Amino acid sequence: MKNPPSTPRPKNLSAPSSSPSVSPSPSFASTALFCSLLSLLSLLGITGNLYTLVLLLRRSRVRRRRGAGLACCLTRIPVLSLALADLLYLFTAPFIVYDSLASGWAFGELGCRLLLSLDLLTMHASIFTLTAMSMDRFRAVAHPLRTSSSSSSNLLRVTLAWGLAVALSLPMMITLHLEDGEDGEGQLCVPAWDEQSSKAYLSVLFCTSILGPGLAIGGLYATLGRLYWVSQTQPAWANGTGAACTPRAPKPKVLLLILGIVLAFWACFLPFWIWQLLPLYQPDMLRTIPVGTQVTVNRILTGLTYGNSCVNPFFYTLLTGKTRQFK
Repeated sequence: MKNPPSTPRPKNLSAPSSSPSVSPSPSFASTALFCSLLSLLSLLGITGNLYTLVLLLRRSRVRRRRGAGLACCLTRIPVLSLALADLLYLFTAPFIVYDSLASGWAFGELGCRLLLSLDLLTMHASIFTLTAMSMDRFRAVAHPLRTSSSSSSNLLRVTLAWGLAVALSLPMMITLHLEDGEDGEGQLCVPAWDEQSSKAYLSVLFCTSILGPGLAIGGLYATLGRLYWVSQTQPAWANGTGAACTPRAPKPKVLLLILGIVLAFWACFLPFWIWQLLPLYQPDMLRTIPVGTQVTVNRILTGLTYGNSCVNPFFYTLLTGKTRQFK
């Protein structure tokens, strides 16, 4: 999904045929600043997510010593899935930094296919896992008498989330290829499809990564908010049912932590998606923006997506202390 930042005319994956007016590329100082900030974000994010993994393993080991068994590890699988997705995404940063400084793509056909489709994979794996966690919380609150989610169901949901993410990223992985750049700029990693195919595919990805999960999670949290309001303002007998059948009040701290991760995801990825879809639906607007400005905007939005993986470990660390509530 990332535009090759080293090319003088950025070849947006969503608009391979666009040809904006000629304009100088960002200066070396701008490129160096971008690479430095991206390297810093990568270092911070990798450190934070590794700390989350170590914390998960340590707490799981303590609980196993207390006789909790393997189930204590499986209940933390959703948080583990989120941290691993962030780590995989962050590991692509050094390659983006190198590509920004080099004159062309230097990692071969395999690197082209894997590295530039990995962001699609990890992005979808994260949002699908968050959707599953939100649905699990909704069931636990709205239907407390039903069987709560087991450790095996957590594993099944996460496996399904990654499977769907792989399926959605496969078209990008298959169609990416190397081609010679203009004016001897070396090889570029670009998708082999026309503008209409790009428009259809990226529109689907926007729906699966932003719009669809956004509507689903928004609806779940709106319902949970109403349940919480009812639980705090009405007595158990007010609805004419027994107390044992009344939905229990949600635990605000857990719900707010999950919601915080979701909002951080949207805040960091929605601007990037708007930038990707802009040349598809408003191509004339993009042609009026100088190339140097396009590259700068792309770099800022790319950095924002990496920043999401730096913020997430804060939420993950808090969630690891509350995973007993996900059983």
